[in-house]
Amino acid sequence: MVIGLGSIGLRHARILNDLGCQVTTVSRRGGGDHVSIASAVAAAHPEYAVVATETAGHRASLGELADIGFRGSVLVEKPLFANTGSAPDYPFADLMVAYNLRFHPVMTALANQLAGRNAITVSAYVGQDIRDWRPGRDHRTTASATIEAGGGVLRDLSHELDYLLWLFGPWQRVAALGGASGARQIEVDDHIDLLLEMQGARAVQVHMDYLDRSGIRKIRINLADETIEADIVGGRLTVNGKATDYACERDASYRAMHLAAIHGDKPICSLSEGLAVMDLIDASERALQSKDWVSA
Repeated sequence: MVIGLGSIGLRHARILNDLGCQVTTVSRRGGGDHVSIASAVAAAHPEYAVVATETAGHRASLGELADIGFRGSVLVEKPLFANTGSAPDYPFADLMVAYNLRFHPVMTALANQLAGRNAITVSAYVGQDIRDWRPGRDHRTTASATIEAGGGVLRDLSHELDYLLWLFGPWQRVAALGGASGARQIEVDDHIDLLLEMQGARAVQVHMDYLDRSGIRKIRINLADETIEADIVGGRLTVNGKATDYACERDASYRAMHLAAIHGDKPICSLSEGLAVMDLIDASERALQSKDWVSA
């Protein structure tokens, strides 16, 4: 069952259908098989649910699933919630967060190359022009562009925070610069830079923006004897200047993520890991407002 039929919900439904699943969809705005979660569960008896509503609606969707007796596995689109806070004791078989970049072949190769080793410096950069995200739609009217819907770079581009926590462990302190530049005529933060100290990396820089015209997603890591660059958009891992290319068509990481979620396989993002990302988002926003370091 896919709840929410925006662009990402439609993508989840299509991929799950391609995987051979019997898919039922829920959209309160129409266009789906059902207009309510309750009617979908009653009619289809799903075993796996994907919550792909606006970020600000995730808590309500999960609460409704729990209240009507759904006990299967749930995958929630990233980030887990719009705001930090503890999660209820949900009765689901499992609750996971859709950080599909963990399943990108370049990230898999990077994780294997690191093999749990600590890094000295890490620099992560993601930039994508929000105007190019949904062709044919005014970017200013999308969920990404409004505070109420849970938009902004820290939430939309939180893949970077998730994979840094996944690869380098808990954060210890964070400082931030950035905000809403006005360049895209939206109310949310459209650029932010973080400086982090993490358990497995001494100095971590993170840049996120809605501005980059060409689009980029890279991570560069210095260890004592290795310099590693992972180019996620370009599909390339470079170690000490030697490059290896990885083929990855558009839906591959999503297919792998869904199969891992259905079967309970690693490295799917768990509920506790999803909450850790929310904690870092909250701390980053406090650091941005206070113009000071925030400690874990």
